[in-house]
Amino acid sequence: DTFRNNKLCVIVFFVQHLHMSVFSQSFSPCGRFLAAGNNYGEIAVFSLSSALSPDATDLSQKPILTFTAHEGPVFSLLSTDSHLLSAGNGEISAWSWAELINQKVCLFINAPLCRSSLEIPEINAMTINPTENSLVIGGGDNNIHIMDLESGVFKSVLQGHTDYIHCLSVREREGEILSGSEDGAVRIWDYRTGQSVHCIEVYKYEECARPQYGKWISCLTTDSDWMLCGGGPSLSLWHLRSMSPTSIFPLSGCQRQANFYQDMILSVGEGQCVSHCLLGGEVKAQIPCTPHSLNTLALNLNSTEHRVLTVGGSSHQMDVFTNLSYRTFSLSF
Repeated sequence: DTFRNNKLCVIVFFVQHLHMSVFSQSFSPCGRFLAAGNNYGEIAVFSLSSALSPDATDLSQKPILTFTAHEGPVFSLLSTDSHLLSAGNGEISAWSWAELINQKVCLFINAPLCRSSLEIPEINAMTINPTENSLVIGGGDNNIHIMDLESGVFKSVLQGHTDYIHCLSVREREGEILSGSEDGAVRIWDYRTGQSVHCIEVYKYEECARPQYGKWISCLTTDSDWMLCGGGPSLSLWHLRSMSPTSIFPLSGCQRQANFYQDMILSVGEGQCVSHCLLGGEVKAQIPCTPHSLNTLALNLNSTEHRVLTVGGSSHQMDVFTNLSYRTFSLSF
């Protein structure tokens, strides 16, 4: 019986690894650690110091800690100065980074988003509004929820989208929150009044539209007066003063995350490559990765010594790039 149970455990382990997807990641405030969340509700914490060391072994690329954070997938992770925030189905949890680094799991706060057990919306996106010291949350109930980080109390709701919210960005200087949704719209909100001040229906712009992929907006980021967004529509660069697209990027499949980096754009989505694009719309390079489909990319800007790009997707392995031109090694759940 013991042999049979052990064999069953091994089979379950391999099946889980085979079907694992990494949805989210976040670097520690010191930049020496990386947390990643998967479809089984687990969070793994990796030591970048160990993995990047000249003396690194296979064990250095394994987590120093793995724990179950949520019953459903961990769709979003975000770090504050002291805590790792994780989002599951209908709840936000906060974990002490100091404890995680010491390989201890310490739940600091668990805030349910829903008011009854009948409504459990998945939380797809979180971002911090530093001006108001608040957490901005978007997900499956079509609304944006604002939580005060000091008290953990939800203080307002922004309503206007008619379907899931997938992505968020804050323009701190302009006092704006941007949200991208399954309904095909990017809404721009004045976070001081809670009003939607602009609504860009990206799929209605002929140069962006790709009806075969749908109209949903799955990725969105901003830098000063510029916005990147994509999903069903092509990944496109927008000037927010003129509210018009200036560059369309000829990438196949739906893009799930895109970031500005120096004078480039880095993007991942359906397909096995990280795309390097120039602001004018040209695709400069496509760098192969281990997962066949990619969900998340992150740049570690918290530590010059551990400055890496990390990429996760439909695999238990996450690729690490010390040089953007090639994969250096993979971390493994």
